[in-house]
Amino acid sequence: MRPTLLSNPSTATVGRIKALLFVLCLLPLAISLWQALGGQAVNPVETLTRDSGSWALNLLLAGLAVTPLRRLGAPGWLLRLRRMLGLYAFFYASVHLLIYLWLDQLFDWPAIVHDIIKRPFITVGMAAFALLLPLAITSTDGWLRRLKRRWGQLHRLVYLLAVLAVIHYLWLVKRDLTEPLLYAAVLGLLLGLRLWWRLRPTMGPRVQ
Repeated sequence: MRPTLLSNPSTATVGRIKALLFVLCLLPLAISLWQALGGQAVNPVETLTRDSGSWALNLLLAGLAVTPLRRLGAPGWLLRLRRMLGLYAFFYASVHLLIYLWLDQLFDWPAIVHDIIKRPFITVGMAAFALLLPLAITSTDGWLRRLKRRWGQLHRLVYLLAVLAVIHYLWLVKRDLTEPLLYAAVLGLLLGLRLWWRLRPTMGPRVQ
């Protein structure tokens, strides 16, 4: 039977899907830069900061959604996209941090340290990035072979960093909490499903 996109796509088809995903993940940054540099944004720095942070969180949650979707019947090839989603989450988080350090703080390190200590949402955001960094570094097949079982243990930190990222956004927003609470609800659902499956081993294999 000829492989189909929804069941068993060929290696070439998956490669094309990855190439498309690669381009799609770059589009938000391109749009933000066009708005900021083209005079479409009232506050270019704020626009770049907000958009990069939002897309870091979007892609982080998208990566976390792959396993539950697979358990609920989505095609297995989705698992082959999870690494790219995670690395793009790291990319946007790095852009988010760079904009803060460069365009917002002008690399004024004493002011940055003061901000980290005195402003809780920045403290939590920095902690989330500190957890994301080793996950991005060890995302390769080489690190998977070297770390073996410890690789899985290390990468479970993604759950904690996702919680910290949502808290960072929640504490950042001072008025309308609708959007950060929506992110919190999505994360709660994704983590809740994992907990449910772990507590009911008879429903299937353990979720990693």
